[in-house]
Amino acid sequence: MKTFITKIAIALTLTIGLGAAANAEKVIIGTFGDPTPSHVAIAQGKFVKATGWNIEWRKFASGADVIAAMASGDVQLSELGSSPLAIAASQGVDVKLFLISFLIGSSESLIVRNGSGIDKTADLKGKRIAVPIGSTSHFSLMGALSHWGINQKDVKIIGMSPDQINAAWAQKAIDAAFVWNPVQSVLLENGKRLISAGEIAKWGYPTFNGWVVNPKFAAKNAKSMAAFAKTMNEANADYLNNKAKWTADSTPIKQIAQSTGAQASQVPTILDGFTFLTASQQGAWLDSHAADALKRTADFLKANGRIDTVSKNYSPFVDSAIAKSVQ
Repeated sequence: MKTFITKIAIALTLTIGLGAAANAEKVIIGTFGDPTPSHVAIAQGKFVKATGWNIEWRKFASGADVIAAMASGDVQLSELGSSPLAIAASQGVDVKLFLISFLIGSSESLIVRNGSGIDKTADLKGKRIAVPIGSTSHFSLMGALSHWGINQKDVKIIGMSPDQINAAWAQKAIDAAFVWNPVQSVLLENGKRLISAGEIAKWGYPTFNGWVVNPKFAAKNAKSMAAFAKTMNEANADYLNNKAKWTADSTPIKQIAQSTGAQASQVPTILDGFTFLTASQQGAWLDSHAADALKRTADFLKANGRIDTVSKNYSPFVDSAIAKSVQ
């Protein structure tokens, strides 16, 4: 009798759980599919459990696609690069940066194809360079060309998504590409890194990926937003505290590889190309650096004809309150 009652209790618990999941608010969260620790938490269902949302993770090819989705109201919360975020803010899209995903280092680079005839920066003139237009990679590329004194008209910049770059590279239809992982790792199999975004950042062109949200959605879902940020910080902390254990044959690396399509053998190196902030660093970085980085990015984009207007102050597009509440 006791066993029978126990089975009924378990069945009721499962039924209630399934009912709660079915009734949970569906939230579409945008991402670029970078091989980051967050994919471990996603695979383990931690974000769903923490937020109470029925989450659909939607992969976007570029920041421009994210901006369009958020402007239309289709997506309320997404990962977004600093360059497209500066564009969105300058265009008046109602978004706020509330958490840093990572600071970009060698995870985005200018890769030149073997046999392209490019051995030094001067060799880029007249060459075909592919890049996702309006992305952080595009901003880094323009910054590098400016630093090297190469006019953009002297190279052939071709707008392509990462997947298109991968295909064009295989066909030798392009000579170089500025792109992120996991595609970057594929290009390096038949190419070499000319320069990374991290090196270009030292010349005054810093880039990062952050998490942005519609302010009204954030206000309506304050507890879930805090839970989302806390879960993200915990995922990054697990990596930062256990780097030596995150080897190619470890469970978290395999989960990241399976989720993103990256090769497990390459994921540890890819992770080294990112700088992840700790929970205690998030709020301070947002307050001290984010708005200034967005302003300088917007100024540069306007000077290069990418946007028409620049805001005087980008602080209204940054909100450190959520990050500080969970540090």
